[in-house]
Amino acid sequence: MTDEQHAEPDADEAAEVQRHRRFGALPERIRPEDMVETRPAIGHDPDREAYDPDGFAVRYGL
Repeated sequence: MTDEQHAEPDADEAAEVQRHRRFGALPERIRPEDMVETRPAIGHDPDREAYDPDGFAVRYGL
């Protein structure tokens, strides 16, 4: 065997150690509740939600 043939197993072992360090463990589990973001489709608009009884009567002729 030559020196080059002896160098290959060390390189393979180093690559295996590096692969194990990178892919050896699974990432933390993420709960389904944490994968969903809930927010209103339309932001809060105080003018839209304000009730004006006179405006209602004028608009609908009551």
